[in-house]
Amino acid sequence: MAKIITATGRRKSAVAQVRMTTGTGKIIVNGKDVREFMPYETYVMDLMQPLEITNNEKTFDIDVKVKGSGASGQTGAIRLAITKALLIYDKENEDNEDSYRKILKRAGFITRDPRSKERKKPGLKAARRAPQFSKR
Repeated sequence: MAKIITATGRRKSAVAQVRMTTGTGKIIVNGKDVREFMPYETYVMDLMQPLEITNNEKTFDIDVKVKGSGASGQTGAIRLAITKALLIYDKENEDNEDSYRKILKRAGFITRDPRSKERKKPGLKAARRAPQFSKR
């Protein structure tokens, strides 16, 4: 039986849960193929980066459940979840120079992007947008 690795990633208000098993490189997002689910090819390329940089494009089958935010936030959440799953997979190899941790850390994939939408303030139309000024 194949080992199942689970990980969670977050970005903006999106949350992605990843189940990674050894396989042929299929990525399923919310029951659809990743290229069918994502509106642009750049998003697909973005979430594939951790797999490409560690040479694992055809090594794992990945099943993703993602909700919240938009396409960009969901892509970032999936990328972080895949990165975390790869780190769990490569746990015993952590001290070596060619470990996934060192490769992914150098590329900047391990850090969660903290940027999210700023809250609306009272008396304003949006977070910082003030009502239009009228002289008379």
